[in-house]
Amino acid sequence: MSTKNHYFIERTEEGRYAVRPKGSDRAAAVVDTQKEAIERVKELNPDDRPDIERVRDTEKGGRDKWRSSRG
Repeated sequence: MSTKNHYFIERTEEGRYAVRPKGSDRAAAVVDTQKEAIERVKELNPDDRPDIERVRDTEKGGRDKWRSSRG
């Protein structure tokens, strides 16, 4: 069953990937790889292009900005 939600993919502190619907604090799924996370979004909403958190750290600490998987 697909939804109309827009999804975000975030790397967890444990190094896994959380698939989170926009506006939600809870993950819809937590998987081992970014590829699996993207596949899960396609299952949840085939028309969505998730925003993916960059997995590099900045000099100031914390994560870099989001990147979109949109064309």
